[in-house]
Amino acid sequence: MTMIERATGVTLAGLIPGAKPTEIPGLSGPVSELMGYGLWLIILAGVGGVGFGIYKLAVSDKSRNGGGSEPFKWMGGGVAAILLSSSLITILNGIAG
Repeated sequence: MTMIERATGVTLAGLIPGAKPTEIPGLSGPVSELMGYGLWLIILAGVGGVGFGIYKLAVSDKSRNGGGSEPFKWMGGGVAAILLSSSLITILNGIAG
C-alpha cells in the first residue's frame, strides 16, 4: 500500500464513523441491524445533499433571474435528513440502552 492510499484510508475512516447499530429490544437481529445501517445511510445521504447544495450555490447563476433558491433546497433537505436520522438513532439507542 502506498503512502497516498494509507492517507486516504485514514481520512475516509475519520469522516465516516463506525456504524455498529445497537440491537433494539423486540426486533429480530437482522431487522434491527438493517434498520441501524439504513439510518446511517440516511445520514450519509444528507451529508451528500448538503455538499451538493454548497456546490450548486458556488456555481449558480448570480443574476436576478437565476434559480437562487435551489441550492438552499438541497442544503435544507440534507440538514433535515441528518437531523431526523440522528434523532432516531439517539432515540433507539436510548430504548436499547
